[in-house]
Amino acid sequence: MQFTETLPAPPLHLTTKPCQNFTPMNPNQIHRTRPWPGFPAPNKALGTFGDANCMEQLLVRCANAIESNDATLSQQILWVLNNIAPSDGDSNQRLTCGFLRALIARAAKTGTCKMLTAALSNSNITIQTHKFSIIELASFVDLTPWHRFGFTAANAAILEAVEGYSTVHIVDLSLTHCMQIPTLIDAMAGKLEGPPVVKLTIAGATEDVPPMLDLSYDELGIKLVNFARSRNIILDFNVIPSSSSDGFSSLIEHLKLQNLVHGNETNEALVINCHMMLHYIPEETPTATTSTTPFSFEDATPRALFLKQIRSLNPTLVVLADEDADFTSNNLVCRLRSAFNYLWIPYDIVDTFLPKGSKQRQWYEADIGWKIENVIAHEGLHRVERLEPRARWVQRMRNTGFRGVGFGEDIVTEVKGMLDEHAAGWGLKKEEDDLVLTWKGHNVVFTTAWVPT
Repeated sequence: MQFTETLPAPPLHLTTKPCQNFTPMNPNQIHRTRPWPGFPAPNKALGTFGDANCMEQLLVRCANAIESNDATLSQQILWVLNNIAPSDGDSNQRLTCGFLRALIARAAKTGTCKMLTAALSNSNITIQTHKFSIIELASFVDLTPWHRFGFTAANAAILEAVEGYSTVHIVDLSLTHCMQIPTLIDAMAGKLEGPPVVKLTIAGATEDVPPMLDLSYDELGIKLVNFARSRNIILDFNVIPSSSSDGFSSLIEHLKLQNLVHGNETNEALVINCHMMLHYIPEETPTATTSTTPFSFEDATPRALFLKQIRSLNPTLVVLADEDADFTSNNLVCRLRSAFNYLWIPYDIVDTFLPKGSKQRQWYEADIGWKIENVIAHEGLHRVERLEPRARWVQRMRNTGFRGVGFGEDIVTEVKGMLDEHAAGWGLKKEEDDLVLTWKGHNVVFTTAWVPT
């Protein structure tokens, strides 16, 4: 693994050229056709459509046909996709199969292409996500650096920021149900002078977003409190039911009230830890923004309002880690292209560490499938997967009155050591003050650290 500041690698999936010159199939190759209910059976074997660019172009054409209510063309393209993208194929085929299912689900949900929807009514396209036990989830999160990267960098930055405080209040907005916290408590017990009092406040989610936990918040809190006690740390665990759909307004009001009551009476550090949760706050980008015009940061959008409210609390540190992609466009084809050229990464990764047929692989790919379906098949408040790229979050934070503090060489060394425990394809680079996790040179996850200006 190397620590570099080189230019990003070119996209793996080129999107500028149309699908051309399909290579004839090897006569010795066994071609498996998979008839779909309501679709005609093929008269002859299809050519090899396995190129990712060709699959993307077919998906784009299918999306346009569904949006224009062209049932005949939709049926034809879906039949082709169904035969070239088996759910147990290579990574590109499984990726395409996920988008195929999502487009079918969109046709069914929107009511367009009614003839197509009726033809597909007998097909099983439901994604079965898994509810994890806490042990399963901890093991699941540790499989790749996807989450561990943010955990490691954030925890190291938090430790530096809270040194000297007798009380540390952590507001944990995390997709992984506090999986980051035990490691942080361990580090606090070993590195900080005197065991601090830790207040942990989390937003009790009102939406089911994978990965899901088969455990109540009360049970989770008891386990964390007991773990902290075993490390000689007093932990106060609080859950504030709050929804990303309104910018976690209930949580913000609770924090404001706490700030009014306690003010600066205590030597307390306030840390806002945002791990892959802020992109669930609603946001939408007009189609034109993705092509010819720069992004406009409106002060009244839910994300801008949330950050303003966080800034008003005058936190000691804000850590923001998220996936480096853009799923905010209001145009289906723009979202499809962006998602296709980002979500190949988890499908490619899974081939390196989980065998076919394993339960964990099924859970892992079901969660990716859920994300694809949410991006493609849903609209309005039901479309919650609205990722924004690092550069846009950086600008948001600066506009709100924060400045980046960067990560020191000790933190970089610690993150690199963690990555060495995983496959050789993972890498680390710096972009301005931020750390970026890469897979085969492509940006995956970013981590940023901020203090008030």
